[in-house]
Amino acid sequence: MSEISEQRWGSLPSGESISLFTLRNAKGVEAAITNYGGRLVTLKTPDRAGRSEDIVLGFDTLDGYLGHNPYFGALVGRFANRIANGKFDLSGKTYTLLQNNGSNALHGGARGFDKVAWKAALISANGDPALELRYLSKDGEEGYPGNLDVEVTYSLGEDNTLRIDYAAATDCETVLNLTNHSYFNLAGHAQGNILDHQVILNADRFTPVGSDLIPTGDLRSVTGTPFDFSQPAAIGARIDANDEQIGFGNGYDHNFVLNRSGNGLSLAARVHDPHSGRIMEVLTTQPGMQFYTGNHIHGEIRGKGGAAYGVRGGFCCETQRFPDSPNQPQFPSSALKPGERYRETTEFRFPAGTE
Repeated sequence: MSEISEQRWGSLPSGESISLFTLRNAKGVEAAITNYGGRLVTLKTPDRAGRSEDIVLGFDTLDGYLGHNPYFGALVGRFANRIANGKFDLSGKTYTLLQNNGSNALHGGARGFDKVAWKAALISANGDPALELRYLSKDGEEGYPGNLDVEVTYSLGEDNTLRIDYAAATDCETVLNLTNHSYFNLAGHAQGNILDHQVILNADRFTPVGSDLIPTGDLRSVTGTPFDFSQPAAIGARIDANDEQIGFGNGYDHNFVLNRSGNGLSLAARVHDPHSGRIMEVLTTQPGMQFYTGNHIHGEIRGKGGAAYGVRGGFCCETQRFPDSPNQPQFPSSALKPGERYRETTEFRFPAGTE
């Protein structure tokens, strides 16, 4: 039977108390989440020999997350990914956001959902103990319209599934794109790069970008490109290919258009580490997923146990609406209106039989 525990983890400079919540199941899987930024701090899963290892990059203490870091484990919002020029139009009105990524807005701004204290409650979800996090993003916060009530629930099943349920409602039309920004290394968080991980992505198309990483608006076939992961391929096999898109991202930093049937959960990715035997499957209700390979981490960050996280030391599977969708009407809409309920789910599954 799964269980959940809570420990005090420190305080923010504002004085708000921060906790660390740990979910455990009977099979040895353990996930620790803090209500600071809703961050996944640790995720321990067994390898083929039954040895448990933490497979997400991060820090041992709250102080690490308060300093500069590339969104380790974070809940990202209001709008995950980029919005061109920090502007969008909605119902005839132009909204201006902080430009915190060159000329673009990225991951909710200077103080996005990754940098706030969420209200936490221990609940039951799908029959399992769960952590419910809530945050009220007030009208005008980081330039976004509407008072937005957000609810995110983490639960861990006996089938070794870490599930994240997202829900939100607004009192004024707004845009919304929520995701989790964990960096995974299935060999272990401090075990070097992830270039030999074998990946399948359930996507026939991706959204190509310009040099500023804003989508061009096209949906391009992956066939014959380094972005074709329809069959298992090592991350490192084509990550340095002579390809314009690879050059723009300095590797993989692109949104994939997921192959979907219906509105329920469907497979987005399957990743296998041949050394440990660990497998991770990503399922989601979202239309897209940003596949990012830690291209801009260069050993300057000291993580858990003093580990120096190097270039391509982790990969991200950020399930999402498409980048810049408020400015791209041909993309799936990211608008949320009063009376509507935003609901999305992503699952990270760790099959019991490793390879």
